[in-house]
Amino acid sequence: MSLTQNPDSIRVGLVAGEPIRLEGLAAVFEKSAEPGQARLIPVIESLDELLADPAVEYLIIDLNATPGGLAVLEAARRARPALRLIVIGPAANDELVMEAIIAGARAFLDSAAGTHELREAIEVVVSGSIWAPRRLLSKLIDRLLSGPDGSLTNASPHLTARELQVLELILLAHSNREIALVLGIEERTVKAHVGRLMRKVGAENRIELSMRALNGSLLPVTRAGRNRRGTTKGNLITLGS
Repeated sequence: MSLTQNPDSIRVGLVAGEPIRLEGLAAVFEKSAEPGQARLIPVIESLDELLADPAVEYLIIDLNATPGGLAVLEAARRARPALRLIVIGPAANDELVMEAIIAGARAFLDSAAGTHELREAIEVVVSGSIWAPRRLLSKLIDRLLSGPDGSLTNASPHLTARELQVLELILLAHSNREIALVLGIEERTVKAHVGRLMRKVGAENRIELSMRALNGSLLPVTRAGRNRRGTTKGNLITLGS
């Protein structure tokens, strides 16, 4: 997968309280970049220093070796809302995965993930998508869409019924063309709805719009079917633009 954001290099901060874990994470970056890929540069500093460094746009947080757990993730999001976070945590803890994604993580990998998988997850996040276990992302969307407080009709900004439909289908990883087919409207009309949604919530792109919805600030009431489409890789799903 090409890393198109920066043709030269991307600085990725590493957060883990144990030196041996930091060494293991840094080893992921020893592999040379392939043609068309950016070079990933590991940055090992304190969390405060990483958050204060504007050149660090991506942060890997190892919850297994970081005191504070999800509080560290939330603190990073408050300090740098645009920072893209990748979380490594214990396996078989579905609730932790969902809490991490709700807190703003763009990727969650369990501790057994190998070097290749971690590198691939980084590339997915750099490309602007979300890397998470497929079953859990589907479960998370179900939770958000079916929650008792999931209506946007009394929220600010006000979204129309059609915008709610478009937002739900964006959450389910449909493209503009697919949304047009589902709703029986023209693709250019879908683009207009997406543009208005982004303006209303202050999102710069579909990824940010999706993340705001997943983080709980936008929770549409759903009446549509539950079939999901997305980019799958094994038991993983990536939600992108």
